[in-house]
Amino acid sequence: MVKLSVIVPFYNVQQYAPDTLKSLRANARDDFEFILVDDCSRDETPDILERAERELPGAVLLRHERNGGLATARNTGLDAARGEYLTFLDGDDWLAPGYYERLLAAIEGLGCDFVRTDHVQCTARARSVHRVPHGRRGAVLSPREVILPADRSTSVDYAYAWAGIYHRRLADKGLLHFTDGLRTAEDRPWIWRLHREAESFAAVSLLGVFYRRGVASSLTQIGDVRQLDFIKAFDQVVRETAADRDAAELLPKAVRTYCAIISHHLGSIERFEPSVARKLKSMSAAALKRMPQDVLDQALDSMDVQRATRLRRLRRRPVPAEVAA
Repeated sequence: MVKLSVIVPFYNVQQYAPDTLKSLRANARDDFEFILVDDCSRDETPDILERAERELPGAVLLRHERNGGLATARNTGLDAARGEYLTFLDGDDWLAPGYYERLLAAIEGLGCDFVRTDHVQCTARARSVHRVPHGRRGAVLSPREVILPADRSTSVDYAYAWAGIYHRRLADKGLLHFTDGLRTAEDRPWIWRLHREAESFAAVSLLGVFYRRGVASSLTQIGDVRQLDFIKAFDQVVRETAADRDAAELLPKAVRTYCAIISHHLGSIERFEPSVARKLKSMSAAALKRMPQDVLDQALDSMDVQRATRLRRLRRRPVPAEVAA
């Protein structure tokens, strides 16, 4: 039986894939499988993955005939995974040797649905530790009960799918798949659904994932129209949270976070192409009008003056009918 399935999408990462694959080799075990998903790369990545299929113990190579994005690639891997436990890695990140064995031991020892871990962010030569924004470590808790408070960073704001490990029963319940086609912020509806619907989780002080920032091909570095999918992602978060039994308590957090992300993008609007910047403003204005207006009022009242002023100005902006729809 496969104990752990690791799902690793790759897209045009020929410069980084060898380091990723080398770190997977340093984590290999007879009962681990590594599902490598080539999301229709156009560089040398497919050749690198073909070699890995032959040389990396437990490697399974899957190919997309057309590029579907990270969410869709992860779903392809999930559908093929056979492990009792599942985790993710991105094709330009890497791991400490033996990390997965320690991660697996953590969740088996705790017996919960999923475990969240800290990570190391790497930008050029700089390294910084980023921790799960939840103070209690090694204690099994209800994930629903750590979504709040609305005005502080909590576990749902730490949306990295690869910063943790998940029991197969979550996949069987439909909680691990991502929204197909989302090209950015795909982790946001996913982490919210996981916290609303899973029964148990824990945060542990375990470092071993090295997250590479500043990659030129990363969507976080590209100001094109794909970045605007964050609006689809957060519309989904708000819509699904509004249908939750605890909507009155949870919606303020969802709406406030959505507002903060809109403000963040407006604050760095110069990195977008001019046509995309205009679309960002009109789509964000429409998004504000779709939110529950009483909850939005509360969110804006709780924010600092600069962000609140920016969003209130946008809220008054006329929205073309085709954008509002």
